[in-house]
Amino acid sequence: VMRKQPGAALKSKKPWTFSRFIGEFGGWVFIIPSFILFAFFVWEPMLYGVVLSFSKLRAFDIVGFAGLENYRYVFSHPYFAKALLNTVQYAFWSLIIGYLVPIIVAIILNEVVHAQRFFKFVAYFPALVPAVAALLMWQFLLTPGQEGIINSILSQLGIAPLQFLQNPNWTIPLLIMTLTWKSAGSTTMVYLASLQGINGELYEAASLDGAGVWSKLRYITLPGIFNTARLMLIMQIISIFQILYEPMVMTGGGPNNASISLMYLSYQFAFDKIQFNYAAVVGIVVSVILLILTAIYMKLVKPQES
Repeated sequence: VMRKQPGAALKSKKPWTFSRFIGEFGGWVFIIPSFILFAFFVWEPMLYGVVLSFSKLRAFDIVGFAGLENYRYVFSHPYFAKALLNTVQYAFWSLIIGYLVPIIVAIILNEVVHAQRFFKFVAYFPALVPAVAALLMWQFLLTPGQEGIINSILSQLGIAPLQFLQNPNWTIPLLIMTLTWKSAGSTTMVYLASLQGINGELYEAASLDGAGVWSKLRYITLPGIFNTARLMLIMQIISIFQILYEPMVMTGGGPNNASISLMYLSYQFAFDKIQFNYAAVVGIVVSVILLILTAIYMKLVKPQES
């Protein structure tokens, strides 16, 4: 019996040679374009944003090193604390409203026997509507006074008009509702694909054992989509921390900054005041928050995967 030498595994590794590169050329052809796109459109702007956050600017030109002065200015800005709190509220309400809706709709669609394609189209149709058009439609529906469609219907029922987006307590939940209407359809299709991947024999065996609807939901359906739901959770938190168009189009950050978000504050610094270094600081803050949340998420998920 031949015994392996201690370094046999390392010596058996194929060395990097030109012939090996030629053999793997097909894989490099697919990798290099994506690498170039990421380098120029993701990594380079990201690194330049870090540089801007520590720089003094004159218009669009870097004129010196500012140290932490830009961060001190942004952190002491009267709108920063409000924008940070509002962004956290956006994340909270998106989990309360927007996270559960696609799961519920997908479970219902999975149980539909007749005309399932039609109901899939109905669920996905809002995702086909252009984002700004959808926001303007909801703004028209929620306009205060008799001009708004919903208030016009309420007046016919003898109910006084409501101040929907003008009420600071309602603004963020209503914006999340419009965002959910627009984006829930695509997420529903992801959950539906996950549901249809569950082995149907599990449901048949559960029925033979006398399991009811709620037992099947608890012990088969929800565990079957658990990995998908876990991934969509962190994806939703990442996307909601970048919310911009909804408050910008529908409320302008009002009333009284009740709906301003961190990314909208960054937009104001960059394009209203032409202060790109302060806008970069806000972007860095959002990135750090998301990195921390992702690290916590991965720390909590790792024991479950093991």
